[in-house]
Amino acid sequence: MTTAVITGAGSGFGLAFARLAAKKGMNLVLTDVQQDALDAALAELSETGVQVAALCGDVSRAEDVQALADMCMERFGAPHLVINNAGVAHGGLIWEHTQRDWEWVLGVNLFGVIHGLRIFTPIMLEAARKDPAWQGHMVNVASMAGLLNSPNMGAYNVSKHAVVSLSETLYQDLALVTEQVHASVLCPYFVPTGIHLSHRNRPAALRSEGKPTPSQMIAQAMSTKAVTSGKVTADDTAQLVFDAVEARQFYIYTHPQALGIVQTRLEDVIQARNPTDPFSGKPEIGERLRQGLREAMNKAD
Repeated sequence: MTTAVITGAGSGFGLAFARLAAKKGMNLVLTDVQQDALDAALAELSETGVQVAALCGDVSRAEDVQALADMCMERFGAPHLVINNAGVAHGGLIWEHTQRDWEWVLGVNLFGVIHGLRIFTPIMLEAARKDPAWQGHMVNVASMAGLLNSPNMGAYNVSKHAVVSLSETLYQDLALVTEQVHASVLCPYFVPTGIHLSHRNRPAALRSEGKPTPSQMIAQAMSTKAVTSGKVTADDTAQLVFDAVEARQFYIYTHPQALGIVQTRLEDVIQARNPTDPFSGKPEIGERLRQGLREAMNKAD
């Protein structure tokens, strides 16, 4: 019996991953920072007949991820699939992010993946060493924001670029030492997952003081509209991920048609030209953003 560890499993991608893993008969080890959502997921998935272990925790805390690993080992042994999925979103002009904003976003989006990688990879490698037939796979959830640099989304972009780099390095490092443990990175674009509501679980100690800035309110509105209007579902994404794991495919895209924008960015880098306007294909969106931000800044003056 194979085992899957999934973070952020109470909703969105995480719950979709867990549902598909359950259909495949995998043991499940789940965590989420939101207790009621995790309880609901545990109740639902337990009814499918698979074995489920759940632990409420914050992936930005190394001790919480270690506790998850300890529970996994006690219940099921080494996991065959680890999906570092938990993530949050926060926008606004990059110089307006507070230290708490950075600590929250990087804590969950980057250090959550770092902790998962650091703690679970040695466990998987040890299982592979003991059994030549054992196979393991780690999937890190980044974003198309990890391949682009959309304006007014600075902290999120930084965190997701780091996850892509982390994942590419993991892939290369694993190839040096084993043929039994593999890695992938998921770069979704706009999928209705509820990430635009991630502030609901922001720890009190990391909440920003004062009211959101105009740029942050604009970013929130744009994010809500983009995410909720997405046509590709979390279930669609889960199937893409499991197909990629089976095929040992590293890069996973929900919207491959968006790779043209990525190509333009890479050409900017190679040709040492200034960054291309990200709204060149949809100038009306860029104009609304510029106008809204400039009006807000003029009012502040």
